[in-house]
Amino acid sequence: MRDLKDISHIYFIGIGGIGMSALARYLHEQGKQVAGYDRVATTLTNQLVVEGISIHYNDAYDFIPDEFKNPEKALVVYTPAVKQDFGELVRFRESDIPIVKRAKLLGAISKTMTCLAIAGTHGKTTTSAILGHLLYQSDIKTTAFLGGILEGYNTNYLNSGTDVMVVEADEFDRSFLQLEPDYAGITAIDPDHLDIYGSEEEFEKAFEEFGALVPQDSLFVNESVKLAGNKIGIDTGDYHASHLTIVDGTYYFNLETPSGTLKDWSLRLPGQHNLANAILALSIAINYGANVEKLKNALASFKGVERRFSYKMNTEKFVVIDDYAHHPTEINAVYQAVKEMYPDEKYTVIFQPHLYSRTKDFMDDFATSLSQFHKVGMLNIYAAREEPMEGVHSAVLCERIRNQETSPHMTTLLEKEDMAEFIKEMDNRIVLLLGAGDIGAEVDRVVKELAV
Repeated sequence: MRDLKDISHIYFIGIGGIGMSALARYLHEQGKQVAGYDRVATTLTNQLVVEGISIHYNDAYDFIPDEFKNPEKALVVYTPAVKQDFGELVRFRESDIPIVKRAKLLGAISKTMTCLAIAGTHGKTTTSAILGHLLYQSDIKTTAFLGGILEGYNTNYLNSGTDVMVVEADEFDRSFLQLEPDYAGITAIDPDHLDIYGSEEEFEKAFEEFGALVPQDSLFVNESVKLAGNKIGIDTGDYHASHLTIVDGTYYFNLETPSGTLKDWSLRLPGQHNLANAILALSIAINYGANVEKLKNALASFKGVERRFSYKMNTEKFVVIDDYAHHPTEINAVYQAVKEMYPDEKYTVIFQPHLYSRTKDFMDDFATSLSQFHKVGMLNIYAAREEPMEGVHSAVLCERIRNQETSPHMTTLLEKEDMAEFIKEMDNRIVLLLGAGDIGAEVDRVVKELAV
């Protein structure tokens, strides 16, 4: 890939993606001419247009301005989610325009700043968001490329300068191996994306390679991760909490470090998984050299990431929580958090499985994790980039849940339009809407129907 200094026009295929849009924003701010395609207009694409980026929503290569087709000045960026036979991508390939995956471009940018990269099967979005917020609020010149929309900022991209880069390091398609980090964090290595990696061994090997990109003393890993580095935990580890209390949904704790105790921290995110994420982010920020007192104020002000235990309704009748959880371990973490916050309540969950391959690989684990809830509604599988698989259906997962020893009283296959009515019929105050597909787009509608 050519030096970015020599490129004036950059075209994104799939510009509305959470990772692609952050890159588009960064390059636009750097003075590049940026344009792109996506399937449909969304809140993200509308924001990009307002910021001055041209976007269209139909496969129309001839519509793209000629400046983006000049091999001497232009670059095309695409995401693995885009099918290889997509018309614009095919036409660009037939020309001499340089074409790279998103990960390649992100890797090139990581060479230009001190790079702090957060990887992990779960928690990387929240952890990288906390880290970006911590540095940004500590007056460190920070560029952060995040995999979610930060509450309070309404963006997936932060930029106060280019001294340090915070990035969510995605394991899908081995993308994170394109980065050149100076500090790295790993939250978890539970197997996933086995359709890409083929086996758990290959999946774990990729994380080993990622961890080896930095010196051992610059690697910070959750204590569940079997790699050598600074260990992060709740009760134990090189960095962990002590004197932990919960008051009105807020964690208060001291932070134990190899250099001593740092007192008086607070975090408003529920769930011990989020406390561990925060400690990992703090450990990297402290080692980078951020001011501890500024970090304390920054952590206390962190509001969270959209679709990560996000409260969408909180009344006497219903508490509706929206979460991106799409892996059995993530569902377990959500259950732990809601149990900690509402120990005497019963819970209704509506889950949308994401990918046929993931549903097939973890069918029994999904059944076990979902059976912890009292009432379960199941949407059809969100296919994303995949074609249907024979014998892999949401109805099969429903039956597996019913067969669990701890099976809830009610497990039902649902259509999206029936979600609110199902919630009303189940008559539980605490409601969780989980999944990485388009269930998130239904939440506001469901809340409006429940409010009637």
